Amino acid sequence: MADTSEKLNPIDHRAPRVEYELPVAYRSVAGFVTDWAVNLSRGGLYINTDKPLPVDTVVKLLVTLPGAHFPVELKGRVTRTNALGVPSPQSPGMAVEFLDVDDDKRSRIGEFVERLRSELPAEATRK
Repeated sequence: MADTSEKLNPIDHRAPRVEYELPVAYRSVAGFVTDWAVNLSRGGLYINTDKPLPVDTVVKLLVTLPGAHFPVELKGRVTRTNALGVPSPQSPGMAVEFLDVDDDKRSRIGEFVERLRSELPAEATRK
């Protein structure tokens, strides 16, 4: 039986995720960078990047949801990184937890994730 006293990473365990590629832009030292988010949940996303920002960095994100006329502007905090060249089951990048998301945006993201979860094969969704 697993030890449930271990502290859980909020992005990994707070909300169901779906594997789906979305364009995302965020501010870095070099200005705005465009990369791909490769999974998404109501609570955050994982961005593929060879140059992840440091853990606890607060970032402004522009996420383009399919069917939306404009990108969704969100604030997030880097919670975990995987550096390029470091052995990991996940590609180089960073996990970002959404911060201060209003009800409308959280609802739109949640509806999008749930729609994808119902349309995609089971292996593309994770709890």
